[in-house]
Amino acid sequence: MTPRQRITNIIARRPADRCGFWLGNPHPDTLPGYFRHFGVSTLEDLHRAVGSDFRWISPQLTESSYRDPAGHGLFDAWRHKTALGDPGPLAQCESVDDLERAYHWPSTAHIHLDETIAALGASEGYYRAGGYWAPFFHDVADLFGFEEMLVRMHTQPEIVEAAFERVCTFYLEANDRLFDAVQDGMEAYFFGNDLGTQRGLMIGPADLERFVMPWIRRLSAQAHGRGYQVILHSCGSVHQIIGTFVDAGIQCLHPLQARAEGMNAAALARDFKGSIAFLGGIDTQELLVHGSPDDIRIDVRRVKQLLGPHVIISPSHEAILPNVPPDNVQAMAEEARKQ
Repeated sequence: MTPRQRITNIIARRPADRCGFWLGNPHPDTLPGYFRHFGVSTLEDLHRAVGSDFRWISPQLTESSYRDPAGHGLFDAWRHKTALGDPGPLAQCESVDDLERAYHWPSTAHIHLDETIAALGASEGYYRAGGYWAPFFHDVADLFGFEEMLVRMHTQPEIVEAAFERVCTFYLEANDRLFDAVQDGMEAYFFGNDLGTQRGLMIGPADLERFVMPWIRRLSAQAHGRGYQVILHSCGSVHQIIGTFVDAGIQCLHPLQARAEGMNAAALARDFKGSIAFLGGIDTQELLVHGSPDDIRIDVRRVKQLLGPHVIISPSHEAILPNVPPDNVQAMAEEARKQ
């Protein structure tokens, strides 16, 4: 079975020859040490060295994919701030009309997809997950300031809803541009919004349903309408709404933050096995950092037994940091690929 066939079957919950494996997307500071350890010089070579079945290829991983002549980045509200937690450019808006004047909104006229399309073409044979990452919840939180957004959800919800619509409409239109160009050159739409803390949801279910879930449904339906599988990234404890994700058309959940409340493999298997595929699950908070290679192998076998066969083994956060020893990554990869 090719990597593409394997992961496609796993996410479709059809038989595959083994569980899948994805290295993740190591932090740039991690790469030099990993390159030395594995004797490679590029990220693609690293994926091949560890046997990754999966490639994540999104325009938002490439800075040159958005080129505004005025120099603005894609939802770069953080540039307007001097410190974390400061109000964003929409914090002073008192009406929906104010939104237009308060921020230099991005335009799909400035997106450039050549690099992304070339990367997808170069990864044929592997499972290619792409599309715009569309972290719209975080974009809106940044545009207002997180605390300000939470307050406005209850005091002026129409302004927050209008901001979500502005942000998500851009991502829907940008995806249409990409999907038109790529067609069957990728297998899945992969997008992400972190909705959980270590202990529970960031905002209550009613607010999630009003402000967030309509757009997760729209993005999911857009991808399904093009024939793509749909993978959602949501860090933290999202156990409470996994069923809602399934109803929204999400076929695979990433990254399974193993130490967050209700996100361990046993709880996920008990409550959701058979209704959704899983991507991730090997703890990056403690185990991959401090465990031995043998500890890693034992945990990979445990997660495969609990969540398999429809699981893609991967770190519980894709951005592996330099404190994860490469020997532990090698042990994770080797154990994941065993039949």
